[in-house]
Amino acid sequence: MLRLDDRDIAILRVLTQEGRITKAALADRIGLSATPCWDRLRKLEKAGLIEGYGARINLRKVAPHIIVFVAAEIADHTAARFQAFEQAVQTYDEVTACWALGGGFDYLLQIVTCDIDAYQRLIDSMLDARIGLSRYFTYIVTKPVKGPGAPPLDLLLGQGESR
Repeated sequence: MLRLDDRDIAILRVLTQEGRITKAALADRIGLSATPCWDRLRKLEKAGLIEGYGARINLRKVAPHIIVFVAAEIADHTAARFQAFEQAVQTYDEVTACWALGGGFDYLLQIVTCDIDAYQRLIDSMLDARIGLSRYFTYIVTKPVKGPGAPPLDLLLGQGESR
């Protein structure tokens, strides 16, 4: 793991909130001149701490859609079956996130599609493709309450207080 100092953490904190900030503004916000700030940013990117930059899109203003969480179980609990399922999930654009779980279910999938019919067609195609999906449980999002946000860096690094 890369050793982070206060300025590195400050860069990460600012970028999680303002990914489009200019390098000059970022340097100003963390109290460094542009070149050392840029060097630190490149170091964080090269080390893989910054995986990428992107926009949060308000889908309600783009098109009608539904968000569905699917708790999935796979048929055979072998390393090969888990790998095959994980590779297959990469091919479905509607699957916007997938997490392997410990406990009752094997995976939690986040699916975004235009309507419930499209969702069911997707599930049917996954079952037909024989990617290992044996059982699934559907949870339709009725309203967003809190979306993906910045990770609690201070808490994770032991610099903040938990509640």
